[in-house]
Amino acid sequence: MIQTERLNIYPLSDKEMRDVIHNESNEALKAAYSEMLDGCLKNPEQRIWHALWVLQLNDGSGKIVGSLSFKGLNDNGMVEIGYGINPEYEGKGLMTEAVSAAVRWASKQPGVLSIEAETEPDHIASQRVLEKAGFIPSGVIGTEGPRYIWKNG
Repeated sequence: MIQTERLNIYPLSDKEMRDVIHNESNEALKAAYSEMLDGCLKNPEQRIWHALWVLQLNDGSGKIVGSLSFKGLNDNGMVEIGYGINPEYEGKGLMTEAVSAAVRWASKQPGVLSIEAETEPDHIASQRVLEKAGFIPSGVIGTEGPRYIWKNG
C-alpha cells in the first residue's frame, strides 16, 4: 500500500478485480479491467504492474475516489501509468497527490528506469497532473495523444 496525506493507494485482489469487472457498465473499461486481470493471472510475479489500484480516502470514510494502473514493466525498464478520478473529486489535487506518490513508489522498484503516460491533447488537467508529478513532454504523439516521460535518476 502507498499512503499519502489524504489517500491510501493499493492494488485490488483478483477477486476484487473480478467484482469491478462484473459491476462495470462501460464496455471499454470492462475490457481494460479484464486485460489487467488477465495480466495478473498470467504474470503473478509481476502482478503489481498489471493490477488495478484504487485511491481510497484515508479520512475514515473508506470512499474510493479514483484508480490508477501500471502497464507492465518492459525489457527496457519502462512502465506506463494510467489514472482516473471520480468527477466530484476533480480539482482537489488528489490525482496529483496519487500520481506523484505512485511515481515515487514505482521508481524504487527493481528494474524501473522510466515511467511514461499518455493523455488526450485537450485534457489540460491531466497534463498538469503529469507535469506536477515530474513528467516532461516526450515530443511523441501516441494513440491517445501526447506522451509524457519521467526518468529515474
